[in-house]
Amino acid sequence: MTPATNLTLALGIVAGLLVLLYPRGGLVWRWSRGRAAAQRVLVEDSLKHFHDCEYAQFPVTVSSLAGVLEIGRDEAARLAARLGEMGLVIRNGRGFRLTSEGRSYALRVIRSHRLWERYLADRTGFAEAEWHREADLKEHTMTTEQADVLSSELGNPTYDPHGAPIPTADGEMPTRRGVSLSSLKPGVTARIIHVEDEPDAVYAQIVAARLHLGVVVQVLESTPDRMRIEAELQEHVLAPVVAANLTVEPIDDAVEATSGDGRLSEVPVGQQATVVDISPACVGVERRRLLDLGIIPGTVVQAELESAGGDPVAYRIRGAMIALRREQADLIRVRSFEQAAAT
Repeated sequence: MTPATNLTLALGIVAGLLVLLYPRGGLVWRWSRGRAAAQRVLVEDSLKHFHDCEYAQFPVTVSSLAGVLEIGRDEAARLAARLGEMGLVIRNGRGFRLTSEGRSYALRVIRSHRLWERYLADRTGFAEAEWHREADLKEHTMTTEQADVLSSELGNPTYDPHGAPIPTADGEMPTRRGVSLSSLKPGVTARIIHVEDEPDAVYAQIVAARLHLGVVVQVLESTPDRMRIEAELQEHVLAPVVAANLTVEPIDDAVEATSGDGRLSEVPVGQQATVVDISPACVGVERRRLLDLGIIPGTVVQAELESAGGDPVAYRIRGAMIALRREQADLIRVRSFEQAAAT
């Protein structure tokens, strides 16, 4: 080999080592950084599970940890042992519980997650089904200072868009309230106060049925195999696993369940109605748009023109013609002039 060839080969080896071993930016550095980040996510997700179980007064076991993280029992056992070595959890009989340091750490992560969900719901166009996934990513990178700034910008909210309490900067949390919808008997009326957003498949069914925070439901039938309810003037049949993910507070006065006499979509062309309210099932950007259009309690709306296919319909709202799809008009509760006169 010629000296020039040897020099070229040496330079190539040096360049390759730099690519691999460069202190900040080399492949080994990036790999180790990525591995460390993945381990941190695993630790923080574990602490969230510990706190969720503690808050709900359920025991935490190696099996429950393996299930929620979707890892093997052996890996979950090693992870629990590591958390113990870090001083974040201690054994509690056959299970585990958080130490004060572990609880504080868990609450910081939960606070970041729920604040970010609140931000996505109130300030962005992200679809509801995406809030949890996006917040899951953000919670691991948001600093305590950034969470405090975000909370201030949002007006220091106390609950996320699913009704879960947002820990304060001092780690305070309100006590758990409500009961599972699946525990109610036929004839009971209740208001949804929390929607569990995991697992994704169950949450997708809840979103599709528009069973959101604040919606009033009445139990029509309850068996071990299914629960039939009425919500927003529609009937829904829920599997027990879906009903169990809805937390409700029973309502003593059943009249409260029927705020409004109908939907805007039911008002015939040429007739007027008065807005009673917007359904709690209308959330985020969609709700803000309706409010910006002037659709608030007391607003008089007239159905003016129906499209050839019957959807959308043009409504006169505060002097302007606004086209609304049926699914949007379904969310606006109204009282027609004829109904108002009769009462």
